[in-house]
Amino acid sequence: MTATFRALLAGLATASALAPASAADLRSAPAPSYYAPPVQPLSIVSEIRIGGAVQDPGSAEGKARGFSKENINGEILFAKPIVFQDSFWQAFIPRATIGGSYNTGGRTSYAYLGATWTIEVFPETLGRKVFIDGFFGGAAHNGYTGPKAGTPYGFNTLGCSPLFREAAALGYRLTEHWSIMATVEHMSNAGLCANNRGLTNYGGKIGYTF
Repeated sequence: MTATFRALLAGLATASALAPASAADLRSAPAPSYYAPPVQPLSIVSEIRIGGAVQDPGSAEGKARGFSKENINGEILFAKPIVFQDSFWQAFIPRATIGGSYNTGGRTSYAYLGATWTIEVFPETLGRKVFIDGFFGGAAHNGYTGPKAGTPYGFNTLGCSPLFREAAALGYRLTEHWSIMATVEHMSNAGLCANNRGLTNYGGKIGYTF
């Protein structure tokens, strides 16, 4: 047997001994990480909320005797049109929002349209359970818009319709889908028409996220 042939056999034996170990190493190696896009809602609706509020406690609509001062309200929040992977930039993208509030005592009721921004409060520390909402938009109402001297008993003088609406909420996520919120909202005409008494309501909501 020549020296070259002996060397070839030795090389084959070494390769055969190493092959099982190499295959085992490949089988045990972790799978490479891959890019996973964010979960999207199953429809264009992101969240539905319902709740109640006290109608402007310090005003004529809140103090009127013999009238209910409670509102029943609900709103629909639509999915964000753009999704960023960076949570910081994602917070700047609002959800289009429509809603309405019905006063059970015949005082001012209204419907609104605008945008809602949601910011997580200390997400790493609080486990993304606590959040703050901010809303800005417009509201059309059935309240009194005439001269202040002729304001009916139990109504605020709102001056005109539509009004600007600003709202905020402090929320807590009970589960992946359910959340509760304490809310405050204000509507006024920002001085663009006469008699700007406005409405400021306080309440709460429960939300279901799809």
